[in-house]
Amino acid sequence: MTTNIGTIDRALRALLGLVLLVTALGGLAPVFDAGAVKWIAVAVGAVLLATAGMRICPLYTVLGIRTCKR
Repeated sequence: MTTNIGTIDRALRALLGLVLLVTALGGLAPVFDAGAVKWIAVAVGAVLLATAGMRICPLYTVLGIRTCKR
């Protein structure tokens, strides 16, 4: 697969992923006390960190979006 995530997109994904994981797992917000909401936030945070690390977003590939230079 080819890279389709640019630098700014990658940084924002990593930052949002870390914030979601820390907030959900650290119990910093009462909204994450509910079981389902907490684990959905953890899953989304993990996916954001994974896509930022690999610089490949499968959804971008399907939609034909590229945020990086060719």
